[in-house]
Amino acid sequence: MIESINTYRLQHTLEESFGFSQWHYDTRNNLIVEIVDDSGAVGWGECYGPAAITQCAIDTFYAPLLMGCDPLKNEALWQHCWRASLDFAMKGPMMGAISGLDMALLDLKGKLLGVSVSELMGGRVRDEVPCYATGMYFRNQPKADLLQTILEEASGYVELGFEALKIKIGKNMLFDKELIVLMRERFPAVRLMADSNHAYDLPEAVEIGTLLAEHDYKWFEEPLSPAHPQRFRQLADKVDIPIATGECEQTRFGFQTLLQTGGVQIAQPDLAYCGGPTEALKIRTVASSLGINCVPHCWGTQLNLASAVHFLASAYVEPGRAEVSEPLLEKDLTPNPMRDEMFAVAIQAENGCVKVPTTPGLGVEPSRTVMEKFCVQKTEKKNGR
Repeated sequence: MIESINTYRLQHTLEESFGFSQWHYDTRNNLIVEIVDDSGAVGWGECYGPAAITQCAIDTFYAPLLMGCDPLKNEALWQHCWRASLDFAMKGPMMGAISGLDMALLDLKGKLLGVSVSELMGGRVRDEVPCYATGMYFRNQPKADLLQTILEEASGYVELGFEALKIKIGKNMLFDKELIVLMRERFPAVRLMADSNHAYDLPEAVEIGTLLAEHDYKWFEEPLSPAHPQRFRQLADKVDIPIATGECEQTRFGFQTLLQTGGVQIAQPDLAYCGGPTEALKIRTVASSLGINCVPHCWGTQLNLASAVHFLASAYVEPGRAEVSEPLLEKDLTPNPMRDEMFAVAIQAENGCVKVPTTPGLGVEPSRTVMEKFCVQKTEKKNGR
C-alpha cells in the first residue's frame, strides 16, 4: 500500500552556459519523485519538463489519487491517473508528472518482486547497450573558436571509446553546413547524427538533410517543428536520411498520429515525459506495428538514464535478422552534477557501452545527502493526510 509520495525539485547553476537552436541555459533543473509503500520500500522516478509545474501537479492532483493504492498494480494506477485528468491533460506537463510517478512505481515494483525493470519490461535480451555521446552544444564564442571547441569536445568522446556522436545544429545555415562537413572530415569512421531541435522550415530542412546524407550521417533529429507533423512525410520524400523525432510527443495515441504518415523512421519517446516506462512499452508496440524502431530521448539524471537502458535491453530490433545492428542509448555528457555526483549507485559508460543493471528495480539510487544540496523545494503527501 502506498504510504507517501514525495517530490524534490532540484536546481544547479552551471559554471559555463550552453545553448542549442532554441535557447541558452545557465541553470539545470530536475524533479525527482519518491514513492514509499507500507513496507518501507522506496521507488524513484524522474519528470522531464518544467519542474515547478510537474511538482505542483503531483503534489496537489495525482499524489492524493494514489494514496493507499497497491503499488504492484502500476498499469491500473496509470489508467487511474490518465482518466482523472483526461479532459484537460492528454498532453503537456501533467503527462510529464504521470511519467515520473510511473517510473517510480516500476522501480518500486521491481524492488518488491526482486527483479530488474528490464525483466518487468519483457525480459533482458542483451547485457550491455552501446551508447552515442550527446554534447557539442553551442557556446558564447566566435564562429571559428566555437567550431574548434566542438571538434575538440568530440575528439574527447572518441578517445573515451564512443563510436557514435550526435552534434547540435540549427545555429544558422552557414555554421551548420560547415560543422557538418568538418565533423565528417575529422571523424571519417565514426557514426554521426545531427539534432536541430526543430530549427528549420521545410526548404531549409531539405537543404541540410541533403548535406547530411552526402556525408553519411545516420539520422536527422527534430528537423521540423512538432507543430506540423505532416511535414515530416514531405521532408522524407525529398531526402535520403532517416528522420528521428518524438521527444516532444506523448502517449501511444500521440505517437500513432505522429508515425502513421510514414515520414518518421526513428521514434524517440522520453521515458520521463512520454507517459513513463509503462506507456513507452505501448509506444514501442505502436512503432513496431509500423516497422519503426524506438531510440529513447534521454536527458536528466541517472533515473531516466536507467529507464532507457532497461527499455533498450528488452528491445527487439525491427525487422530482425541474425546479425542485427544494436540499438543505441543516448548518453548525455554535458556537465550535470545532479546526474554524475548525486547517485550512490549509478550507471557508468565504459568504452562507449553501459552494462544493464540486474539488481531489483531500476538499479540506481540517489544519495539523499547529496540530493539535499540541490533541493530548492520538497513536497510530501502521506496516506490519510
